[in-house]
Amino acid sequence: MVKISKLIYTYVCGDILHIGHLKYLESAKRLGDKLVVGVLTEEAIMEKKSKPTIPFEERLELIDNLKCVDLAIGQHTYSPITNIKLLRPSILVESESHSQKDIENAYEVIKEWEGKVVVLPYYKLQSSTTIKQKLKENEK
Repeated sequence: MVKISKLIYTYVCGDILHIGHLKYLESAKRLGDKLVVGVLTEEAIMEKKSKPTIPFEERLELIDNLKCVDLAIGQHTYSPITNIKLLRPSILVESESHSQKDIENAYEVIKEWEGKVVVLPYYKLQSSTTIKQKLKENEK
């Protein structure tokens, strides 16, 4: 039996996959042995953002097939708390684009098993929202 010493969990919308996603996920993977990525469902995304362009099943498959990702799973709420309670990762990776309150709430849960939260940079220039805006401008 192989013991996983450091399970890493993070989550993404993954709508219009871009280099920012890849850099973020590669950075998360370097923090441990196995990287599990929660892909937000449409309902989860719409808790804080507009409806994604790409359907959940396609986003899940895209993320799951990235070399740095060991497993992609659905995340049914914008908050990762349900998934981290199930997986009990050593490290939860958050984006600096998430609110401090959301990060603190997740930390309150993960510290129960001595896990920690690592906050990685948000790649603003490569965001899906920016790409969508540029596409709309080009339509005019």
